[in-house]
Amino acid sequence: MTHRAIQIALLMLTTLPTAAVAAPDTVFFPSADGKTEIVGYLFRPQTPGPHPAIVLLHGRGGPYSINVNKDCTLVSRTAPSAACNAGSLSKRHAMWGQYWADHGYVALLPDSFGPRGKAHGFGRFTHDDPDRADVNEKTVRPLDAEGALSWLRSQKDVRENRIFLQGWSNGGSTALNVMQRQGTATSGYRAALAFYPGCGPAALLAQTLKSAAPITMLLGSDDEEVSPERCQEVAQRSLAASSKIDVVLYPGATHDFDDPGQRRQSNPANNAALKDAMIRAIAAVNGLKD
Repeated sequence: MTHRAIQIALLMLTTLPTAAVAAPDTVFFPSADGKTEIVGYLFRPQTPGPHPAIVLLHGRGGPYSINVNKDCTLVSRTAPSAACNAGSLSKRHAMWGQYWADHGYVALLPDSFGPRGKAHGFGRFTHDDPDRADVNEKTVRPLDAEGALSWLRSQKDVRENRIFLQGWSNGGSTALNVMQRQGTATSGYRAALAFYPGCGPAALLAQTLKSAAPITMLLGSDDEEVSPERCQEVAQRSLAASSKIDVVLYPGATHDFDDPGQRRQSNPANNAALKDAMIRAIAAVNGLKD
């Protein structure tokens, strides 16, 4: 980015809301698994379209606030939840959804867990929990992301050739797996942003990613849940295989460094990482030509 572009991005950040001004729209679309209807939350720009779009993939905790999701199970068109819905998204998901909408992007946050009876999400270090098998990041959740891509392309206010992908933790691993499945094809997601993904063999389809579309990994050096070193190793092998991968390692930043809550943002390294990540996210997608 140029010095002027960085100045503009920093100015935009000073007006960033910490949550959505209003609850996003609730939408439904089919997963590419051919059997599951996914519930999604759609943030729309206030300006006329068509707009570029981005799909947001939640982590293992699910899309909803931990203050309400404990007793949530099924969330669907026929079984709406009184607690887990568009009005109870986590602060991070509401913040990012509104951020993209404020900058001219349609943002779609699919809930991969609620339609499968697991809207409560999962706690830390539960990767081997058998209950996670039917919502896993290798064989299940990529199909939801592919369904989201198809649905967005059917919307009149979306530019079908400018749809991007962003994921956090388990959702970051899902994003990398989507790009691996997409491979050398140039007709899918235009780029992916993976925030602190798990990069081990249990999380990724391959330890060398082969993607024609660019990938940006954003990692915290002090991540207490996943290994940034392993992700850097995956990136190095992938670069050697001619994939386009940019890796950013934030010194002192932890897992969930972009969570806007006080607990995470009281760490100055997380605060700095959040601000930089937002600048990089916009630059990564705006910089791609049609």
